[in-house]
Amino acid sequence: MNQAALPISMNTVPRTGDSSIGGLLLESGKITPENAERVLRMQKELGIRFGEAALRLGLITEADIQQVLARQFDYPYLQKGEGKYSHLLVAAYDPFTPQVEKLRAIRSQLMLRWFARGHKALVVLGGASGDGASLFAANLAVVFSQLGERTLLVDANLRNPRQHEIFDVQTRQGLSDVLAGRAQLDAITKVESFVDLSVLGSGTLPPNPQELLSRSSFANLNTELESLFDIVIYDVAAYALGSDAMAIAARAGGVLIVARKNQSLLSDINAMAEQIVQSGAKVVGSVMVDF
Repeated sequence: MNQAALPISMNTVPRTGDSSIGGLLLESGKITPENAERVLRMQKELGIRFGEAALRLGLITEADIQQVLARQFDYPYLQKGEGKYSHLLVAAYDPFTPQVEKLRAIRSQLMLRWFARGHKALVVLGGASGDGASLFAANLAVVFSQLGERTLLVDANLRNPRQHEIFDVQTRQGLSDVLAGRAQLDAITKVESFVDLSVLGSGTLPPNPQELLSRSSFANLNTELESLFDIVIYDVAAYALGSDAMAIAARAGGVLIVARKNQSLLSDINAMAEQIVQSGAKVVGSVMVDF
């Protein structure tokens, strides 16, 4: 078990605010102060680590240990049933699965090919509704925030937004309201369960999404967001629903195409890529999902 031995005496109970394994277990409510005394006695008697003693006493699980270790190394994630977020946020709830390993590999490629070259914004675009692009964008934002990058996920899908449901965003105002001059950047919601993740919801659904996103105010907003965050990810309406995505891509500069396994057609992907280039943006890459 990869835990550091705790320099803790028989009569020293971990305190809240303590970044040790014991302190984090106590702060998160996994153990009580009374149980901490029991753990300390076993730790002293057997000369073992605090976490191992708590495990032997049946007070915590291996999952509890993994979670506090993640907090020690600023790699926050959630246990099943914790928080009000969608259970499909696998990067939050199952960060050590092969599926999330692939997400981290994609993150690395994006860092090398795009963000490390001075870019800060990226559009995540699917061909049709239900392609899984919104869910992929949400999970991608989570893994970037776990890297320690100040990450903003913008729900720029002003036709069928999903991020407010995925992240349980209660703020009614969002991107459309900011673009219309009816709200400020305080419409951005900090996702408290993660150190460096924020979400700007879609806001009020407008009757003219394409025209709203084509205004110069969007270019100004994108510049401002890039100055405040390291990574800005735009979840946009599907390509089949109109030209909203192209207006955003022209401002952001780069697009990651999302294809759905056994559903997306290669001809449609090629048409999307051609349209993206014509808009003045670059196709940074493409991924296939099976959400």
